[in-house]
Amino acid sequence: MGKEPLQVLNALDVAKTQWYHFTAIIIAGMGFFTDAYDLFCISLVTKLLGRIYYHVDAAPKPGTLPPNVAAAVNGVAFCGTLSGQLFFGWLGDKMGRKRVYGMTLMMMVVCSIGSGLSFGHNSQSVMTTLCFFRFWLGFGIGGDYPLSATIMSEYSNKKTRGAFIAAVFAMQGFGILGGGIFSIIVSLAFKAKFDAPPYAVDPIASTVPQADYVWRIIVMAGAFPAALTYYWRTKMPETARYTALVAKNTTQAASDMSKVLHMDIEVEEQQPTQLTPNANAYGLFSKDFLRRHGTHLLGTTTTWFLLDIAFYSQNLFQKDIFSAIGWIPPAATMNAIEEVYRISRAQTLIALCSTVPGYWFTVAFIDKMGRFAIQLMGFFFMTVFMFALAIPYHHWTLKDQHIGFVILYSLTFFFANFGPNATTFVVPAEVFPARFRSTCHGISSASGKLGAMVGAFGFLYLAQNQDKSKTDAGYPPGIGVQNSLLLLGGLNLLGILFTFLVPEAKGKSLEEMSGENEDGTIQELVSRACTN
Repeated sequence: MGKEPLQVLNALDVAKTQWYHFTAIIIAGMGFFTDAYDLFCISLVTKLLGRIYYHVDAAPKPGTLPPNVAAAVNGVAFCGTLSGQLFFGWLGDKMGRKRVYGMTLMMMVVCSIGSGLSFGHNSQSVMTTLCFFRFWLGFGIGGDYPLSATIMSEYSNKKTRGAFIAAVFAMQGFGILGGGIFSIIVSLAFKAKFDAPPYAVDPIASTVPQADYVWRIIVMAGAFPAALTYYWRTKMPETARYTALVAKNTTQAASDMSKVLHMDIEVEEQQPTQLTPNANAYGLFSKDFLRRHGTHLLGTTTTWFLLDIAFYSQNLFQKDIFSAIGWIPPAATMNAIEEVYRISRAQTLIALCSTVPGYWFTVAFIDKMGRFAIQLMGFFFMTVFMFALAIPYHHWTLKDQHIGFVILYSLTFFFANFGPNATTFVVPAEVFPARFRSTCHGISSASGKLGAMVGAFGFLYLAQNQDKSKTDAGYPPGIGVQNSLLLLGGLNLLGILFTFLVPEAKGKSLEEMSGENEDGTIQELVSRACTN
């Protein structure tokens, strides 16, 4: 048999962009909207949690979360996400994308609501409950990474596949923006109704009892966008590539895609007899797999790991930047709800100016420039801007230089999003065979989350001042912000090198990229469908 593509897969590859592509982007993208909302909204309310549950009488500054509690509240969702990426990635290849897709969303809905409900009133029980639900929320979010990417790549045509997968990921930007805007609305509404003096004037009265509702409403709201798309997810047919290449049912695949594409796809009746498995069907991590895709997997895991270290370390510098340019005044000069409003406003401005545009630049250019060029360019400019921030770091701390610092800082994250932050999500969904696609994407994204933990927590300690008297409360001395920035620049440089392991998938079909045309998978299916 020649290397003849299956008609149903060919029909998908050459299909014109039509309505079902956009519905798939919205259905898959709303999961990412919720993911980003849930993962990022916690940073808007951690200061408030400190004021409510860790107030110290007669202290000059408002209460803050102790370092171990802050790390747990922020980090437990990352641990859940990493576990979910590996587990649901594997399950998506075993049970099918569609069956697992609804489960992850249901977990996100239940755990978002659970995050805002706490058992007991003391700080320990509230934090324990919050951490418990945020772990399982992260677990559901983790499943969304490999499944959304795989479903979108398997539904797409080869001409615009990169843009479609990137568009799903770009919904993250809207999730961050949505979280900030919703938080602004809630805090303004409560501020108008329950006004309070600043902490410096009256420490007790500055945190009104109703402030406890503010953080709960913000974290629970993440359930709504997820719940809205649950029905549509259950109505999506299984992807044709899974049905044909993994479940080996070309008739069902043709029937499903005929409905979706509104065209007739003819497939001869399949033999009822089960054929012997294809001799070339190598297993995950077998010698054959490592020979064909080992370097690809090394490339996708290392680049995502290195990128996320830099991407998630940004939170370290945000608070210094916001305070320096006066977006967030000293905590003692505000009441609790005012502080939530100021932090949310700052995060929303950053999202609007640098985060959201970067994602959509990738969507616009990925199928013109290619994944490789965008990833290389992104890592290159991140390296340049990190070093530009680090080498003259003292210069940027001077009073008149803050705006320059903010511009360079914003450009760093613009090129993260118009660069490796988007491409590391797209590529693993394109280069592996259908039967491992979801698993390999899960492994790659879990490697990224490991990097996120290093970025968010390793650098939280590393970036502390070398002088013990100047460190944040409860932290040991570190290597300082300047050295941390130099280290991050070096890691981005490594990202450039590892990008050379990642193949270019622009304009090629998934079967060409994964080698399924060559390894006999397609030929076996064609012969099964034809021999009657």
